[in-house]
Amino acid sequence: METLLLVVSILLIALVLLQSNKASNGAQIISGGNNDLFSKQKERGSELLITRITAILGAIFFIVSFILYIK
Repeated sequence: METLLLVVSILLIALVLLQSNKASNGAQIISGGNNDLFSKQKERGSELLITRITAILGAIFFIVSFILYIK
């Protein structure tokens, strides 16, 4: 079970690093400010796939961590 958690963790880190950056400059990255945050920009193609896989891996990470905590 620990091996599964390790593999999911590594995949999750890699996918988060692959996601596109939504902030346009360094100040917005630190402050979290983004003028286009709620504009109608839909993800498409590989960007949408990476976002969905990241969400699934995040859920798997949470479930496996919770199971290991209960053990």
